[in-house]
Amino acid sequence: MLLPDQLKALWQHVEQQELSQDEFQSEHDRLLATSRDIWQGALCLEPHRDLPESLLAELGAYLHEDAAEIQRRCLHALASLKDDWERQVVPGDRRSVEQYYDASETLLYELTWWHTLSEDSTPLAYVTALQFAQQHGCRSYLDFGAGVGAGGVLFARHGFEVTLADISSPLLRFSRWRLERRALPARYVDLKNGGQLPGNTFDIITAMDVFEHLVDPVATLEQLWETLKPGGFLFARLAAEIDETRPQHIVQDFEPTFARLRTLGFTQVWQDDWLWGHRVFRKS
Repeated sequence: MLLPDQLKALWQHVEQQELSQDEFQSEHDRLLATSRDIWQGALCLEPHRDLPESLLAELGAYLHEDAAEIQRRCLHALASLKDDWERQVVPGDRRSVEQYYDASETLLYELTWWHTLSEDSTPLAYVTALQFAQQHGCRSYLDFGAGVGAGGVLFARHGFEVTLADISSPLLRFSRWRLERRALPARYVDLKNGGQLPGNTFDIITAMDVFEHLVDPVATLEQLWETLKPGGFLFARLAAEIDETRPQHIVQDFEPTFARLRTLGFTQVWQDDWLWGHRVFRKS
């Protein structure tokens, strides 16, 4: 069973008074720690053993900044991104949205800090996606909206053929640097510079916290359908709450996206209704 399913089943034992809430919490923490260890084991670089320390040191090495400055910028990144969005972006204008993501170095700080797990455990959904892919015999992997490449590092560490795609050239450059530093092979697609995803290529695609950022999520979904192999899987979270700190979340109504999923012939085969809310859809 995948982690969210394990926790949901455990809670049923609490409801049936077969397990105390303290016992549930203890097992919850143990299971989450197992996923955390997999994430940390993939991302940490020698000589570091601590995940935040390692990731901040890695970004510092890339940007030639000391650890204190990196952490300061990470802690202020969310507010800086909001300010930049409000100054630069014309709502609904694809070009200004693309320019925002392509020009922002601040995203390096914000995403790196998120992946330290210091704020929340959501990035561990990548570990759940990895385990799902392993259970279903997947080999070729695309991280769509790859960010700073952590998902690519995780999957490549476990023997997958990895492709990273993003609209941000700064993020792709950092991702490439990270994987090359670890001697991990991957392919890279810059989606805004005419980069095209190959057809019928991937066994599994992750789109982690991506769809809420898209000007046209339905068109993106069609693109992902084309690049998946028949029988391939899309692992994504198609949900976003209104968040005043994140004006980049420009989509809250995903019904058109779900409707297009159905007409394309995607079938939902799994849903995390306990932890983070991701779903898996299979291409017919």
